[in-house]
Amino acid sequence: MTFNQLRTFVEVATSGSVIDAARALLVSPPAVSAAVGSIERELGVHLVERAGRGLVVTPAGVVFARYARQVLALLETGKAATAEALDPERGQLRLAAVTTAGEHVVPRFLASFRDRHPEAGITLEVGNRDRVWDALEHYEADLAVGGRPPGGGRFVTLATRPNVLVLVAAGIGEPSVREVDVETLARSVVLVREEGSGTRGTAEELLDELGVDPRTLTLGSNGAIRESVQVGLGITLISRDAVVRELDEGTLEEWRCADLPRQRAWHVVARANEHLPGTAGLFLTHLVGARRDGFTLVREASPG
Repeated sequence: MTFNQLRTFVEVATSGSVIDAARALLVSPPAVSAAVGSIERELGVHLVERAGRGLVVTPAGVVFARYARQVLALLETGKAATAEALDPERGQLRLAAVTTAGEHVVPRFLASFRDRHPEAGITLEVGNRDRVWDALEHYEADLAVGGRPPGGGRFVTLATRPNVLVLVAAGIGEPSVREVDVETLARSVVLVREEGSGTRGTAEELLDELGVDPRTLTLGSNGAIRESVQVGLGITLISRDAVVRELDEGTLEEWRCADLPRQRAWHVVARANEHLPGTAGLFLTHLVGARRDGFTLVREASPG
């Protein structure tokens, strides 16, 4: 089977439609069907089945799509790494970051990196922790910035930076820190992120440790949570990086009680036992060498 056939099948599996896949790939629908049929004959299994006017991917197809996606991404990574070996300052930096890091930590480092290496390309995907680790594992990113990575030996942390989680409530118009008791937390409404968010998991862990079960509301972004806290809808556990301005302005107030604030770390993560592409290596060096709020190197990366 060819790489074009693999790419075609991945597009069909993603879109669930031969017509949509053909449109995305700029080929004819019969060409898409022929490519999928050729792979099915070679493998001896059905990868897709008709379902009404559309298609569904079979269980075997789901498995094969995962590997096909990884093969294609690995090929692109290899092509990019080959070019970057000659001139990493002109290569492509591919990052993935969890929402808070992607919105409030990474951008300023990207700006200073671009000032230093203006010809480097940059892509940044921002999502919840599940999406970020998936992108790194499947070669859609070369570095990821988030909380502690999953175990299992797939990933390695190269650098860290403190990530302080604070409990905040509506402010009083000037910077303020308020000591509260557990009963106050139990009577409050706690605003949490969507399932899959690392901060949500930490908030649930904290409430469980304190033995309280307050009412919760789920909001889909840090921005929505910040605005909702400021107007008095509830309180939330959030990275100080995401609310430093609001705390300084007094539109948010920090609450402290047992086990708060919580000390965590941002991790810069790569795939284990693999060479780091040249441009990603330049960015890692930049993160560690930054004068303000930089990262601390904990492990040398294998050179690309």
